[in-house]
Amino acid sequence: MSRKDRFGRAALAPLLWLGVFFLFPFLLVAKLSLSDIALAVPPYAPHLDLQRGLDSLRAFFAALDLETYRRLGEDRLYLSAYLSSLRIAAISTGILLLIGYPIAYGMARCPPGARQALVLAVILPFWTSFLIRVYAWIAILKPAGLLNAALEPLGVGPLNLLNTEAAVHIGLVYAYLPFMVLPLYAVLERQPAELLEAAADLGCTPIQAFWRVTFPMSLPGVAAGALLCFIPMVGEFVIPDLLGGSETLMLGKVIWTEFFANRDWPAASAVAVVLIATLIVPITLYQRQQSKIFGERR
Repeated sequence: MSRKDRFGRAALAPLLWLGVFFLFPFLLVAKLSLSDIALAVPPYAPHLDLQRGLDSLRAFFAALDLETYRRLGEDRLYLSAYLSSLRIAAISTGILLLIGYPIAYGMARCPPGARQALVLAVILPFWTSFLIRVYAWIAILKPAGLLNAALEPLGVGPLNLLNTEAAVHIGLVYAYLPFMVLPLYAVLERQPAELLEAAADLGCTPIQAFWRVTFPMSLPGVAAGALLCFIPMVGEFVIPDLLGGSETLMLGKVIWTEFFANRDWPAASAVAVVLIATLIVPITLYQRQQSKIFGERR
C-alpha cells in the first residue's frame, strides 16, 4: 500500500466525523437562515417535501432568500451584540494571556517532579461541573457575597460586581484559564535550556533573553491558547446570562432568545452563520502561520 493510500485511509475517519457533526448541522443552520419565519411547527418556511418530486424541490429553493440577513443589517441590536461579543472575548483573551503566560512559564521552569502536580492543579477545576462553578461565582460576587465579606474588615466596598460586564470577564477568565495555560506550557516546557545559556554567554540579560529567545519561540502556544479561548468565548451563553444579567449583550444570549423566546429560528440561524463566518478568519490565519512555520522547519 502506497503512502498516499495510507494517508487517504487515515484521513477518512476525521473527514467523516467533520461531515456528520459539523458540515451537515451547519448546512441545516444555513438553510434555516435563508428561510422565513412562519406561524407553524416548526416555525419557519419553506419545507421540503420530497414526495412531490422535482417541482417541490424547485419551489423549495425558489422560496429561500436573504431577507433574514437584511434584517440583521438593519437592526442595531444584532450589530451591538456582535461587536460586544468580539470586544468582551478580545479583552478576556488579553487578560487570560497576561495571567496564563506567567503561570505556564513558572510551571515550565519548575523541577520535573513538580510539573505533573502543577498540571493536575490546572485541570482540577474540570472535575467539577461547569454550571456549579459559575453558580459559585454568583455566591462570591453578589452584594452580600464572600468577596464583600472579605473586603469589609479592610474598609473597602461594598462592591457591586454581579450583573456587570466585569463579572462576565471574571467568569470567562476563570473558566477558560486552563485552555490558555496548557498550550503555553506545552510550548515552553519543550524549549531547550541551552538556548538561554547561549544567550547569556552572548551578553543578554535574563530579561533580554526572555524577549529575544523565549517569547518569540512561544508564539505558537500564544496563538493556540488565544484561539482556544477567543473562539468559544465569542459565542458564550451561560456565563453572560448568569453573571452579566440583562445588561450584558452577547451573541450567545441573542441566539438563545431568538430560538426559545421569540421563536424566530431563521434570525437565530443567521446570527449563528455570521458568527461562524467571523471565527473562520482567525482560524485561517492561524493555519497559515502554522503551515509557514512547519514549511520553514522542513
